[in-house]
Amino acid sequence: MPFAILQPGTGPIRAAQYLPATVDTVLWGRLPCATDAPALVIDAGTEVTIDTISHEGVLEDQGRDPVAYFAGHGVERAAVLDDAVLLAASDDPRDPRVDGPHLVTGPIHVRGATPGDLLKMTVLEATPRVPYGVISNRHGRGALPGEYPLGEGNVSVFAALEDTAAGQVGTLPLVPGGARSVHFPLRPFLGIMGVAVAGDERPHSVPPGAHGGNIDINLLTVGSALYLPVQVDGALAYVGDPHFAQGDGEVALTAMEASLRVTIRFDVVTQADAVAAFGELVGPLAETAEFLVPTGLDADLDEAVRKCVRAAIDLLAARYGMDRTLAYAYLSAATDFNISQVVDLVAGVHARIRTADFDV
Repeated sequence: MPFAILQPGTGPIRAAQYLPATVDTVLWGRLPCATDAPALVIDAGTEVTIDTISHEGVLEDQGRDPVAYFAGHGVERAAVLDDAVLLAASDDPRDPRVDGPHLVTGPIHVRGATPGDLLKMTVLEATPRVPYGVISNRHGRGALPGEYPLGEGNVSVFAALEDTAAGQVGTLPLVPGGARSVHFPLRPFLGIMGVAVAGDERPHSVPPGAHGGNIDINLLTVGSALYLPVQVDGALAYVGDPHFAQGDGEVALTAMEASLRVTIRFDVVTQADAVAAFGELVGPLAETAEFLVPTGLDADLDEAVRKCVRAAIDLLAARYGMDRTLAYAYLSAATDFNISQVVDLVAGVHARIRTADFDV
């Protein structure tokens, strides 16, 4: 069965509200701030289907021509996304020397969201728009800068989707041009989910922060939610950096980057309810069917771990009334602290606190 290509406005669109990725609804390399006009205005509780575009295949070091770039990997023109082609050919003012690589769709104004509240973004659907992606090591970054790339130039590895008896998987050759492949499971998620920052300066798209942004937490698959402290009226939410798969750490710099069509429900948690449920959140908090996931962010990985541990203790004290010394002991005995990513200038760590442990 051939893979569906989800060109703009075609194929399944789950929600009544649909936000395509166009020159007018996408920021490239920067994230929204308070002075940005919304691409869409919605009520709290609304579901929105959003098209996202991967930056891989449209960047300058790949020729800023996705048709030509992907043709070099055997992809026919009909399987290259029209919105990616239009954005690559646009007069976007992005400066690759000072701006990030990511394409973000939005912002979305959520009526009633005010600073002090939390915006809850629940992922209801994440569907591949194409049957391929790219994994890159470039810019002298990644976990091993100075060691990789092994050659002079940047490395961008083409990865394809493949149907197996167990479903769709990602594939990579074991050696360049080889016939044997390694297969790995797909876990589509958004690397970037965020809210606008206060003021009139758009943040760089790479480092994550209290606003969310490029947090790269691979637990944020369908059914999971992200809570973010609202910084401006209406929240001005956005999404981007779509992935088909990513290991914790994202060590090469990118993971399997590829365009997704996602459906997100946007809810507002009032300040009073937020404090009762989570305490005073100062940064992103994720939630899955199994885990509460506090985060720690810092340019120093050790400090990111410490911040995550403090956030986890605060969360247990606020949500369950747990003594902080006992919370510290519980985290050591029962909670995994995972490296979200080490490649985005600001490193990320997240904890997986099993909520079932407290259902007694």
